[in-house]
Amino acid sequence: MLIGLLSAIGATLTLPGIAGIVLTMGMAVDANVLIFERIREELRVEKSVWRAVGKGFDNAFSAILDSNLTGLLTAGLMFWLGSGPVRGFAVTMGLGILTSMFTAIFVTKLVLQSWLEWRKPRTLRMTGLLSRLPEKTSINFFRAQYATFGASALAVVVSVFLIASMGLNLGIDFKGGTSIRAETHQTLDIGAYRTALAGLGMEDAVITEVFDPSFAPDQHVVSIRIGAEDGDAALSQETLTKVQDALHQADPGIAFTSVETIGGKVSAELLWMALMAVGAATAGILVYVWFRFEWQFSVVAVAALIHDVVVTLGVFSLFQLKVDLTIVAALLTILGYSINDTVVVFDRVRENLRKFRQMPLRDLLNLSANETLSRTLMTSLTTLVALIALLVLGGDVIRAFVFAITFGIVVGTWSSIYVAKNIVLMLGVDRRSREEREAALAATHG
Repeated sequence: MLIGLLSAIGATLTLPGIAGIVLTMGMAVDANVLIFERIREELRVEKSVWRAVGKGFDNAFSAILDSNLTGLLTAGLMFWLGSGPVRGFAVTMGLGILTSMFTAIFVTKLVLQSWLEWRKPRTLRMTGLLSRLPEKTSINFFRAQYATFGASALAVVVSVFLIASMGLNLGIDFKGGTSIRAETHQTLDIGAYRTALAGLGMEDAVITEVFDPSFAPDQHVVSIRIGAEDGDAALSQETLTKVQDALHQADPGIAFTSVETIGGKVSAELLWMALMAVGAATAGILVYVWFRFEWQFSVVAVAALIHDVVVTLGVFSLFQLKVDLTIVAALLTILGYSINDTVVVFDRVRENLRKFRQMPLRDLLNLSANETLSRTLMTSLTTLVALIALLVLGGDVIRAFVFAITFGIVVGTWSSIYVAKNIVLMLGVDRRSREEREAALAATHG
């Protein structure tokens, strides 16, 4: 459905677009896992298979809705404020969330109910690999809370220090450079072009094929972007001639149609727009989580997001990996995935707050974490399978981009389990009912 929608609107599939599809795969798996986990819980207490399945879908709906709406909010803000690859990512992510919600809520339910009508089972057993694991876990996630939270806090401090002292290795999108557009009637050999430029010491040149429906069958267009040299965005005429000669040796039929300089002003605007997209997405998540939960949860959600993004950027600063607009899209992917994970845990905490009014908050948070642990691990592992395949087989061009998402998802899973709940415990939660709060407020004003 997603590929069909992208084809219908004529979208060009770019690296950020692939990131959106990967995130969609993770979210689609996540919604189904949430439903199946809820069904498994209901099967322990319900004798009727039909009632267990129905309750499973009903109970999973709020978690699916909250986690996906935060993702849609992020995508909308990115499209509004972003530009170029960031907008492409926003389109893919937004359409992906809509299609995954539709399939999880309607298609999965239709398939499962059709199977129940056909087979009419008296019992429904979960016989997958995870059925060999304990149905209920009782891990104490607060046993080493000061060590785990301290490690996260230290990682943030070290990351900020690295970014401040070593800086980020900004790419052509943010630093400026030269963009060359070329055409050839032969089949493009991007690898040969990259090897030719590497011989000139331009290993970081960005080479991409340009697609357009109006092109002739034998018209192949390539875009070559080369970073600024010695603080000057424009390549010198001597360097430009060397680049053209090197590409002519790789492809004698290549013709250069345009050479443009990407100035510092344009790059500064792109950097500002990218920061605005990330900042607005974070602010939107803060407001939505506050509206749906409590203010403590919104503060915690944003703190976890800042933790994930800062630590990821710290690693990029440490190894001086290139940061361009595609890496910004990767950071936005981390935001979307991390908030999805955190909101699912918060949804279970909210449910348990109503169910166990007298349970100490520490025990309740532990219970909620254990109840959502299998879902967290399954979703993270299925998404990481796709990402590791891209990391190993995708080549050097997308390695930094995929690494950012992979590392961010690992850190995001950690922050959902060890950072978010620790801060909630520190802040505390007002466990009074709405009526009790209103009565207390009236008494105060009275």
